[in-house]
Amino acid sequence: MTAPRARAAALAGCLALAALGVNACEGPPPAGPEKPSVATSARDAGGMGALVAAAKREGALRAIALPRDWANYGGLIDGFEKKYGIKVTVVDPQAHSEDELDAVRKSGKRPTAPDVIDVGDTFARAAARQHLLAPYRVAAFDSIPDGQKDRKARWANNYGGYISIGCDADRVKPCPDTFADLLKPGYRGKVALEGDPTRANSAFAAVYAAALANGGSFDDIRPGLDFFAELKKRGNLNPVASTATAVLDGRTPISINWDYLNLGYADQLRDRGENWRVAIPFDGSFAQYYAQAVNKNAPHPAAARLWQEYLFGVAGQNLRLYGYARPVLLDTMKEDGTLDEAAAARLPTVEGTPQFPTDAQLEKAQRTVARGWAKAVSG
Repeated sequence: MTAPRARAAALAGCLALAALGVNACEGPPPAGPEKPSVATSARDAGGMGALVAAAKREGALRAIALPRDWANYGGLIDGFEKKYGIKVTVVDPQAHSEDELDAVRKSGKRPTAPDVIDVGDTFARAAARQHLLAPYRVAAFDSIPDGQKDRKARWANNYGGYISIGCDADRVKPCPDTFADLLKPGYRGKVALEGDPTRANSAFAAVYAAALANGGSFDDIRPGLDFFAELKKRGNLNPVASTATAVLDGRTPISINWDYLNLGYADQLRDRGENWRVAIPFDGSFAQYYAQAVNKNAPHPAAARLWQEYLFGVAGQNLRLYGYARPVLLDTMKEDGTLDEAAAARLPTVEGTPQFPTDAQLEKAQRTVARGWAKAVSG
């Protein structure tokens, strides 16, 4: 029998069996579960049960740059450890996105390498280009908006927020509401960023927001550099990074940072009887998300993948709300009734639908900031 006739006969046989309800022609049975280190989904690893069992055998997860007061990582880590009995170790909690990529590059296959990273999506794209990440599709992958994930599943955004201006209202009067306000002489030495925008995604986003407030666009971030150059010239730029410690001890009385961080500081300071005021500047409204990814050389590959499933699951996404962060699946959860409505009601109201730069715009902006930041704030 010729090959075409053989294929035709086989097809006819399959159709006949299908008519009888027999699934005899679906191809060879699937191979056994893949090792967690190469699994690109829970199904590949043998299903969620098998992935959980493998992660529990590993018994550990190594993370980096996850402060407990950042987007409710404290609650997320505690919940993960309680649910699965897996110990989470966070190395260098105050590190920035570029520090995370440095750690992944330098650690190689050593057992002290980070299993997972949480970085601004600009840095996630860079990590993917540098082949640092393992592709992994969480169960909710298809529900993540297309613009918030890598098509090869090497990273996906998990939570985000808006650039805001936090202010110690007991020491600064009046508090600024806009980027234009920050240039006023009453704020000399008071305005701080969370870090260096060439390394810290929150500071990079602040430069982007300042650009939008000063005639720039997603295609042109240079007005943001010019703004901070002018802020430095006027003596208003505070060189201290506005970490949680610096905010809480009063060294950075005005902080340009994510709304979820500034709102968290407001809660902590309110407990001490202090007033930390938060404003989302209407002249430079800028939103961005943070991405999750698995190190391709993760020493605990099953735990790394289970952590992704946890963060993108209903419980993990709702826990983000308790840290004032906006879960990437917020709209989907609204539709299917799994959103914690009471927690969501605590988010600040913003006008309009957030817009996001394209990959090309982000890469161009990052190059511009990398070349121009030091010069802008020198002297």
